[in-house]
Order: sequence, then structure tokens, then C-alpha cells
Amino acid sequence: MLKYINSFDNVLTRDNEFGHFTASSWVVNKEKTKVLMIYHNIYKSWTWTGGHADGETNLLGTAIRELKEETGIKNVKVLDDNIFSLEIICVNGHVKRGKYVGSHVHLNVTYLLEVDEKEKLSIKEDENSGVKWVDIEDIEKVSSEEWMIERVFKKLYEKLEKYEMNC
Repeated sequence: MLKYINSFDNVLTRDNEFGHFTASSWVVNKEKTKVLMIYHNIYKSWTWTGGHADGETNLLGTAIRELKEETGIKNVKVLDDNIFSLEIICVNGHVKRGKYVGSHVHLNVTYLLEVDEKEKLSIKEDENSGVKWVDIEDIEKVSSEEWMIERVFKKLYEKLEKYEMNC
């Protein structure tokens, strides 16, 4: 990721069509037994919240903004200001808002956030068609993105277990 930053311009915007920065949230409840997930319309799967930096340099701010937009959540507790995880995620070509977007990579920065699971949830119809809390052990049952389950979600679950032991 650092090499990419040093080699290319506009990595914080979608103007860089080969790869650009995104920020995601691993959003847990207070007990850290559930994760807040959305049903993503393009990927047709239950997944985490997140989105494009769109020029914003504060990626934690991006992650929080996307969480609020995609779920209707208003109150967010940042469990750690530091980056929780880094991922390079391949995105297949797709149509968004009537325009074809070619295959590219998301240079993704993930943050660990906490939300009260009793807070009211709402969908963002142009991006998702569902928002719900999922028991951490059940993520592989609801997500249809095998690569995300094996390479990202399991890693985040293991990091969460280590995080809890260190708190």
C-alpha cells in the first residue's frame, strides 16, 4: 500500500481507476459477540460497512461516515483510533448508477467500532437492502463472499479476540 501511495497520484479518489483507498468498519456490539452487517446490492451478500475515501484524508472519518450512511446509526464509539486491519480487495467490474466500473482494487483500511445494538437501523436503498446484527459465529452462514469470509472476516474475528485479551 505504501509503495502504491508513493507511485500513483489520486489514490484517495476514484479518479485512480486501478486502485484507490476505502475505509471499512468492523462494528461490534458492547459484548463483542455480534457484528453489524449490511446486505450489499452490488456484491449480493451480507458484508461489513465501508466506502470510498473520495478525497478525504481522515480514513477513520470515512469509516464512521459510511457506517452512519449505510445503517442509520447515529452514535458510534471508536474502540481504537489506530488501524485495526489492512486489506487489498479485488473488485470485479460492475454497473453502478448506470455506468460500468472496471475491475480494480480497494486499498482498504479497517477500524474497530462499537454501536449499541438497540439503536434503530435503516437501509441506504441505493447501496444496500438490509441491515442487521449477526452473531460472529454465524458470519459464514450469511455471507456469500467466500474470499471475504476466509481472508478478511475470519482475520478480523481473530484480531477481535486478541484485542479483547489485551483490554
